[in-house]
Amino acid sequence: MLDRLAQLEIRYNDIELEMANPDTISDVKRLQELAQERSGIEDVVALYRQYKKIEKQHEDTLYMLETETDEELRTMAKQELVPLESALEQFLHELKIALLPRDPNDRRDVIVEIRAGTGGDEAGIFAADLFRMYLRYAQTHNWSTEIIDKNESAIGSLKEVVFEIKGKGAFSRLKYERGVHRVQRVPVTESGGRIHTSTATVAVLPEADDVEIDINPSDLRVDIFHSGGAGGQNVNKVATAVRLTHIPSGLVVVCQDERSQLRNRQKAMAVLRARLLEAKQVEHENEISSERRTQVGNAERAEKIRTYNFPQDRVTDHRIGISMHNLPKIMDGGLDELIDAVAASEQAKLLESELV
Repeated sequence: MLDRLAQLEIRYNDIELEMANPDTISDVKRLQELAQERSGIEDVVALYRQYKKIEKQHEDTLYMLETETDEELRTMAKQELVPLESALEQFLHELKIALLPRDPNDRRDVIVEIRAGTGGDEAGIFAADLFRMYLRYAQTHNWSTEIIDKNESAIGSLKEVVFEIKGKGAFSRLKYERGVHRVQRVPVTESGGRIHTSTATVAVLPEADDVEIDINPSDLRVDIFHSGGAGGQNVNKVATAVRLTHIPSGLVVVCQDERSQLRNRQKAMAVLRARLLEAKQVEHENEISSERRTQVGNAERAEKIRTYNFPQDRVTDHRIGISMHNLPKIMDGGLDELIDAVAASEQAKLLESELV
């Protein structure tokens, strides 16, 4: 492992030198390639350099113990060894995790789709709550968000919403949110005070670059129509909503959130590329709908990754069997502790498989 880390550091130094070369600076494409490669290894290299610094301190302290005759200095050296050895062990663990195979999508922006599942109006209200939760989470990470399509009712519930989140590491965090989310609470529409159980589904798609997914214009059917829902008189006067049908795959994407037909088409194309990329990346899958079913199932109550229990102020992630409290904070975007726990569990499984 340490040999591999040393090679990564050498490569990092080579990249730095090449990026400083005037010939490289004038080659925008090459510069971007190098910057992307450097970005992919810089965190590991920084961690490795910290490890080497602690290792040198550890070696110097051991040498002092072997050569020093002054008992007071030897005692001090022994006292310093304990935290140094602990730090080395911690750095080695972190380096093992850093060297685990990376999801190639981790640095991508994402397209999130939330749909109401089982539970009628309450499921739609819960879908709206999840939508707000992810918007707040994105805000805390300084990520930008943009709505692509939204189907809402008069009572503020959502049948479905599709939106884009752009920011460093968006997919690496939000990929753990894919699946069925379940809520247990007394709905605002319930007059008898009974607790209801409802669900909403969350799909997280990595956003594709134009060059990765080349869509032939002849494979598209484009329909233009009037937007529905809130939006003022302009909604009914101007046909700006766009429906794209990808004929080879049968995928249909609708975007009607923008007042501009061009912007709606651009957003719809982004969703279509994301779905086609996901299909391309899933082994043995021919259509994105198959992968999305693995993410969200059929929205039945039993197919859940997480339960939000409002009467008990508790959130339970069923994948790792952990429960946390302070539900209002979580629903206001405080998801990091939950996501960290799931990510750590996944890392532990990867480490275990690497050691087998």
